[in-house]
Amino acid sequence: MASTRAEILDYAVSPDHFIGGRRVSSESTFEVRSPLDWDWKLADMARGDAMTADSAVTAAVNAFPAWAGMPVGRRAEHLHRLADLIDENIEMLAAVECVDMAMLLESLEARVIHRGAENFRNYADLAAGHVERQWMSKGTQNTVQRMPAGPAVIITPWNAPWLLSTWKIAPALAAGNTVILKPAEWAPLSASILADLAHEAGIPPGVLNIVQGIGEEVGAALVGDRRVRRISFTGSPETARHIGLAAAENITPFTAELGGKGPFLVFADSDIDAAAEKAAGQFDDAGQVCLAGTRLLVEETVADEFWDRFTLYTDKHVLGDSRKPATTISPLIHPDHLKRVEGFVERARENGDEILRGGHRHKEDALWYEPTVIAPKSNDSEIVQREVFGPVLTYQTFSGEEEAIELANSTRYGLSAIVYTGSNERADRVGRSIRAGTVWVNTFLVRDLTAPFGGCRISGIGREGGDYALDFHSDLKTLQIKEGTTNG
Repeated sequence: MASTRAEILDYAVSPDHFIGGRRVSSESTFEVRSPLDWDWKLADMARGDAMTADSAVTAAVNAFPAWAGMPVGRRAEHLHRLADLIDENIEMLAAVECVDMAMLLESLEARVIHRGAENFRNYADLAAGHVERQWMSKGTQNTVQRMPAGPAVIITPWNAPWLLSTWKIAPALAAGNTVILKPAEWAPLSASILADLAHEAGIPPGVLNIVQGIGEEVGAALVGDRRVRRISFTGSPETARHIGLAAAENITPFTAELGGKGPFLVFADSDIDAAAEKAAGQFDDAGQVCLAGTRLLVEETVADEFWDRFTLYTDKHVLGDSRKPATTISPLIHPDHLKRVEGFVERARENGDEILRGGHRHKEDALWYEPTVIAPKSNDSEIVQREVFGPVLTYQTFSGEEEAIELANSTRYGLSAIVYTGSNERADRVGRSIRAGTVWVNTFLVRDLTAPFGGCRISGIGREGGDYALDFHSDLKTLQIKEGTTNG
């Protein structure tokens, strides 16, 4: 495990790949800088290439037979040990993740890092507790069995690197697959720590591999390798199209979560104050949350009351250092992403959309952007129809339920939606009518790990979560034995 180490705060983090149970360097590197202070270089990470990808897949292929053949209960023991180690290292993981991608330290310490441990525990227990479906039919006993599929490539985004890497790796390993993780180059550090913890947990060499690098270079080589039997990706629709082509070439099953443009519906019969407070919360993590309700749709009769209360809650936000408890809005991840967000707002101005509040950088020499709300000139405006992925919401009103549903379903996305209403009947009626993978009513970001998760339309392909993820990472087999067959 000896390797070079980058000193980050008081912690030593390897900048190298983790392949076949050991650290592997590359001749070239890429810089990782902190969004909290762009002059703060955190590390020079190993920059993988096609040869790196090949060696990682080879390691995963070689480790697969033993890991797949291991009794599921023993695999579960390894994953529980890894979960325990994560909980023992919450302080380190939270500190590094905070400076790497700027999520609020308080959230990381209180919830996010532990959620990664729970991912491993829950999927280990689900796999170990799985009961095969059996039934008699046409003179045979039928049994549906899960077979581990093979090496899985997992590609995660920069906005929730720890959470999404554990969310994806856990079911793959629990199902008996080996894994090659390619973390986002803008926030790769927590994945490197995960490799060390997996090694300490006794997970055999080659079962979990981490390859650092640029998507177009090493990521493309990974997803194009015909030995890979599963691909799980979270990111943009544009990147997913390239991955999908590679997956199709090799007939590799592929799941993708591709962002959203979630509607946030507020009906007149709802708790307006609660709705306004939750709506102001959509600026959390600088709006870099794919599930956020970024399109505020408010019933006309309560629009003024909602706006006044929403403004009061939004004014309470504090833009600052993510390590400080008073901070509620973090900086954007990267100067390039800040320019992207600015571009959306500037084009909205040029289009004649009305900037109701915000619309500027918070500081000229930093990555914070003001909480921004835009009233579009038309529902066809780019600011309504495309994902910004920043602290930018749109604000529209509707006259009744039919119009609300029509507006909610009027984009090409379909990842999530939020509905505020005081009526159970409306909650059910509207919830069923909205085209989205998840619809929350009078709440937000409450997740049951056994529930399916994914998007409709260009928000994604397939579902993760619970048995849905374990089934994806398995090849299902029906075993039929003729009735009357005896031991002999």
